[in-house]
Amino acid sequence: MTQTDLQKNPAKNGVQTYAGGCLCGAVRYEARVDLANVSRCNCTICMKYGYGGGAGMKPDAFRLLKGQDAIKKYGRDGSPNTRSFCSRCGVVCFGDGDVPELGGKFVSIYVNTLDDVDPSLLTFGYWDGRHDNWAAGLRPTPWPFQPAVA
Repeated sequence: MTQTDLQKNPAKNGVQTYAGGCLCGAVRYEARVDLANVSRCNCTICMKYGYGGGAGMKPDAFRLLKGQDAIKKYGRDGSPNTRSFCSRCGVVCFGDGDVPELGGKFVSIYVNTLDDVDPSLLTFGYWDGRHDNWAAGLRPTPWPFQPAVA
């Protein structure tokens, strides 16, 4: 594998440190993560946010470089999981929380907020968060959409 191959597909790099942030530049972060482990979720929050996919890590592998004052968080009542977005431009940069079925505390960066990474080159796994079906694990194709019963 050549250096050019690694630059084209970051998923082949293994664990690396990546920089990312929001559109206006108010929020900047650094994350040490393996982009071979990216995923998409079909829960209502991820779907409403237009979730492009994320890469999870333990909290100590994530570092907010700037923007603490610009960050706003959204989470559902009673859930330990939140999404952090820039209050200036609205871009959701990362989420964090605690899901015991997935190994406990985590941070998940949105791969579309990474600098110099083309998300179209990444391979995604899919979670069935809409049904809290975490035990089923990742699968290579999206879970069938099942609308909520009114």
